[in-house]
Amino acid sequence: MVVCGDDGLAHRLTAELSGVHGERVVLVLPPARDDRRRPVAVAGRAAALFGRVTGAVGRGANGPNGAAGPGGPSAPNGPAGTDGSSGGPVRVVEAAEPDDEALTQAGVERAVALALVYEDDETNVNAAMRARRLNPRLRLVIRLYNRRLGQYLEELLDQAALVGDADAGTTTVLSDADTAAPALVAAAVTGTSKAIEAGDLMLRAVERPAPAPGPGGEDAGPGAITLALLSDGDGPVLLPDERQVARAGRRGRIVLETVRFAAPPPPPSSRFAAARSLPLGSFFSRRLRWALAGLAAAVCGLAVASWLVTGDAPVHAAYLSLLDLFAINDPAIGQPMGRQILQLLSGLLGLLLLPLLVAAALEGLGTFRSASALPRPPRGLSGHVVLLGLGKIGARVLARLRELGIPVVCVERDPQARGVALARSLRVPTVIGDITEDGVLEAAKIADSRTLLALTSSDITNLEAVLYARGVKPDLRVVMRLYDDRFAGAVYRTLRDSHPQALTRSRSVSSLVAPAFAGAMMGRQILGAVPVERKVVLIAAVEVEGHAALQGRTAGEAFSPGAWRLLALGGPEATPRWDPPPGHVLAPGERVIVAATREGLAQLLDRRPRSRTDTGGGRTT
Repeated sequence: MVVCGDDGLAHRLTAELSGVHGERVVLVLPPARDDRRRPVAVAGRAAALFGRVTGAVGRGANGPNGAAGPGGPSAPNGPAGTDGSSGGPVRVVEAAEPDDEALTQAGVERAVALALVYEDDETNVNAAMRARRLNPRLRLVIRLYNRRLGQYLEELLDQAALVGDADAGTTTVLSDADTAAPALVAAAVTGTSKAIEAGDLMLRAVERPAPAPGPGGEDAGPGAITLALLSDGDGPVLLPDERQVARAGRRGRIVLETVRFAAPPPPPSSRFAAARSLPLGSFFSRRLRWALAGLAAAVCGLAVASWLVTGDAPVHAAYLSLLDLFAINDPAIGQPMGRQILQLLSGLLGLLLLPLLVAAALEGLGTFRSASALPRPPRGLSGHVVLLGLGKIGARVLARLRELGIPVVCVERDPQARGVALARSLRVPTVIGDITEDGVLEAAKIADSRTLLALTSSDITNLEAVLYARGVKPDLRVVMRLYDDRFAGAVYRTLRDSHPQALTRSRSVSSLVAPAFAGAMMGRQILGAVPVERKVVLIAAVEVEGHAALQGRTAGEAFSPGAWRLLALGGPEATPRWDPPPGHVLAPGERVIVAATREGLAQLLDRRPRSRTDTGGGRTT
């Protein structure tokens, strides 16, 4: 397998393929340059800043709580977990760009799969077209942010592969932002350490202690599925059956359950924020409205007085008053004294009307301009999520939070950032400014929020925001995006020991999305991977048709202890049916979501006929 990239995702994906799946990998990287060492330098500056607060922390990190727990960075940010194997060999090829020469040197003509994970979409598209021409049977996995372009590219490259080759390769386009967003949202809203999204179904894997002895001691709860029993000296038990769970005794377990978000109701002052944002609702200021109303009453009074003084018809008297008001009537020379006085008063009102009309025009223009601008956080807002950074990842996380109905306030330094336009269209309160400036996080009402999501591409910016926010609100839940694993581990442990009552999570986007890219290269739609000590349980979407272990069997029979088990019907595009009844017969047109070990998933996808005893059915056919 070949991996081409220029950032941390390429290294993560290589480690996943080699360490978890045991594949031989060729890694194509640009030649070493000074700017490639930028993340290390940034992490060094962040570490210097972080060192100023570590002195106040006790030595509790060296005690029982010193190691990062299940929610800490060591699990999600570290290298992909292995099953005890040494992993496949890795060969590195340096090339400035993925041209024909570089792809040939990497052995694309003989490769089974190629992953193009450069940060630039154009580079990935050009390399994909070259690779498809070199090897029509190649399985392509492409990293693209543009969803629409990804759909068109999949169709184009699949059609090109079909020309003159019956055994054509497939094309899969993935977005790291779309893949990582569900886990970041789940960590921010529910605090879960591992989240997996399948359509409208959100799953989380949590570590639970052993159930209490006696009746009612079972800890899994309704709708929860036990993925693994933690080790008690002989290693963990993956995907146990009911008998193994019953005999587990005091062993802890990893449980997979659905996530239900419970967003707090909006404060009364913000329920009509959308209506107040329309210019017609408050077109003019109150003072201007009163001034215009008084002037209109004076004009009406002059019209009535003119009717009484001149004896003309009411309509004609009002018309003359308006002509006098706008100074377009002839002087009332030779007319009665009352008519002349009324004309002078009308001229005076006309002088007062001119500045009021100018003020009304300026206020109306300002109202329309503010309607297209970014709204400010409403007064009384609380219980919201403060999202720091509206780049590629931040924009996807913002969209997901809004889909779930969770109140958000965004903070972004660059007014031209990718997600600012999305925040404007969704009418999400946004503060434009640098968090190093005083008052920026206060403007986002950080003291009244429940979570801070620091998702900028700078470790030092994320760390500074978290340290400042914790100083304002010590029990604030924080989720940080950090690049360096060792630095992330130190940050996590210190913040946890400094604020044990608050929840702290650190995440690396590349480590969150690497299992999905690796699964696509293996020809499987991997939705996520749950690490269990030194092993891993994969969550995958599988077509029923053609697989002997699934097609024609009931949901209860589609279970092989220690290898795979059925989780849901449907998905990930459709809404999955979680924990289907055991008597449901799997039809050829259905799609299922399964949990499996690496070896078990390979067996499950084997299209050769197999006996019932091989799949846990308990009888031979």
